[in-house]
Amino acid sequence: NSLFSSCCLLFVSFCFLLSGCGEGGFYDSAKPVLLPAHIQKLYVKPFKNRTQFFGLEDKLRLRIEDEFIRDGRIPYVNTHAEADGMLVGEIVNYIKTPISFDANHVDEEVKLWVIINIGFMDLVNKKYLWEEPRLEQEFVYFVETKPGGYTEEEAREILWDLFARDIVKRTIEGFGSVSGASEREISEKPLPIPGDVQKKKAPERKIRRKAPPSPY
Repeated sequence: NSLFSSCCLLFVSFCFLLSGCGEGGFYDSAKPVLLPAHIQKLYVKPFKNRTQFFGLEDKLRLRIEDEFIRDGRIPYVNTHAEADGMLVGEIVNYIKTPISFDANHVDEEVKLWVIINIGFMDLVNKKYLWEEPRLEQEFVYFVETKPGGYTEEEAREILWDLFARDIVKRTIEGFGSVSGASEREISEKPLPIPGDVQKKKAPERKIRRKAPPSPY
């Protein structure tokens, strides 16, 4: 009887766990969604990269996409034409700084610091709901030759995770809130509205009619 009861308990627990798992992954449905009601689908526009390090923008964007899908509260779509809300961003700084060295003056501990411009656009009303001109993350780590150390690629992946979690949480649970990064004195110009979103109506051409010549 004791074994049977234990098996039943495990089965019920497993069913309860599955009930909290949607197509996008595990999430807490009790958490609030503070986006406007008309924003039902999300999209992440391909990021721009203003640094000299090729490919950073794709890795960050893919990680943010994965986090939106994992969260699962707002469906993620693959084109801005399908979406009601869109994340727009660019990487503006990628800084790797050695902060300690071994006896041979070889890098031992490194600080990786990434700064991005990011904003979330309401595609229905063609305006940004929030913007962070200098959102940043940093990670200090020992190099891979040290016990428990990391490669630069592994360190970047940690930063992408930190960015993705913060951005998704802010977008869905609290757009418009101010983070510490925006308090800094360093500032950037606001993100422009993408050209594929802001479609200006062509000005109407005024045709001036000339009076017909006098028959006399």
